[in-house]
Amino acid sequence: MADIDYELEYNNRARVPENPVLMAGWARDAAAYREQNPARTIAYGPEARHRIDLFAGGRDGPIVVFIHGGYWQALDGSSFSHCARGLNAHGISVAIPSYDLCPSVTVGAIIEQMRAAIRELARHGRSLVISGHSAGGHLAACLLATDWPAIDAELPRDIVSAAYAISGLFDLLPLVATSINKALCLNEASARAASPLFWPPREGTILDAVVGERESAEYLRQSRTIVEQWGRAGVATRFGTIADANHFTAIAPLADPDSAMVARLKELAGR
Repeated sequence: MADIDYELEYNNRARVPENPVLMAGWARDAAAYREQNPARTIAYGPEARHRIDLFAGGRDGPIVVFIHGGYWQALDGSSFSHCARGLNAHGISVAIPSYDLCPSVTVGAIIEQMRAAIRELARHGRSLVISGHSAGGHLAACLLATDWPAIDAELPRDIVSAAYAISGLFDLLPLVATSINKALCLNEASARAASPLFWPPREGTILDAVVGERESAEYLRQSRTIVEQWGRAGVATRFGTIADANHFTAIAPLADPDSAMVARLKELAGR
């Protein structure tokens, strides 16, 4: 492990120099989708970023949540509205929350904010499937492992039935010595505490962890490791790769109603 260059492995913007063009494409496509399909805005907390964009696909049935990435320190949900297109085309509603960013808050605080978002969505009386990209994949795993009745006695234990993590991070310890940690301010103890890999998972849940085929060895390892470890603990796990995708193009299938990714999320949502 000491021979691994974690800066090289985890610095996705350096690994994909065309990332500004790709992220500008996200913002453009998201704005176009919002214009054609206005979202309902739901507040889950008092601050400006404590908002969920709900893109309705149908009045009944589960909601698929998509949590954006950005290493807990960049972006918000408005750049990812188009990620609702694929599931909306099948009549499935998609909720896209935003959250406060590091260094203004800690990673642990962001986990709590996403739990608050789930509590708010639970008031709509539907089960939830959580998807997320990069840091959002980390948060999806955190929500899947959460003991919900311990958070709120009125919540059913199975309010979150499945998670679909795209290029997720589940062990934050390797980030401590990288430039990414300048905003995160993690030390060994706080990184481990915020790493769902080290949490007891909830037996009987479902976790898919998928990674772009062209991503770093560490990203591939992270997803394989949680699939193996949680699988041994009673979670129904799957590992997969997204053909020819890098860290920034890995979410593109969400906008395609005919993609295998959308088909799997549809299956997880019971539709």
